[in-house]
Amino acid sequence: MIELMADKMARGIKQRAPEHPATLAVLKHSLAILINTFSILVLTLVLGIVTEHLYETLAVLISFAALRMVSGGLHLRSGTWCVIVTTAMVLLVSHVEMTGSLTWKITALSFILAAAFAPTDIQKQSRIPQKYYPVLKVLSMILVSVNFFLGSPVVAASFLVQTLLLIPWKGVKNK
Repeated sequence: MIELMADKMARGIKQRAPEHPATLAVLKHSLAILINTFSILVLTLVLGIVTEHLYETLAVLISFAALRMVSGGLHLRSGTWCVIVTTAMVLLVSHVEMTGSLTWKITALSFILAAAFAPTDIQKQSRIPQKYYPVLKVLSMILVSVNFFLGSPVVAASFLVQTLLLIPWKGVKNK
């Protein structure tokens, strides 16, 4: 669905500005990313308000996105599925409650996973040269470490979900 919307919009843009240097494929890809991101933000924030967990939803969105930017991770094949799965994950994680001890343990597990697997498949979402991948690993570890001071259960759960997406399953390239 997202891909169809992006394709229709890209064709409309190209019809109105045929001399623009961006190709149809580039426009479609860029629009798909924008539609995907906007859809996730709107859906999760509306659901956060409806479920009265807006602050937790914001914490999950920010922590997940920040870690994902520096660590990479598994990608779904469809933008529509990405919106559905990400929205469901954010909604579920924003309702997580756990003890301080469990929060610390989950943060420690996320730290270990980030140290072992970050960055994973980062080349699919950035143009950062491979020589900087060790820096991305350190940034991932530092970011996860922040929750040792925050002690947030939802941030711990968010980081755990993201670091599980770093594990190089079949077809996923680590580093």
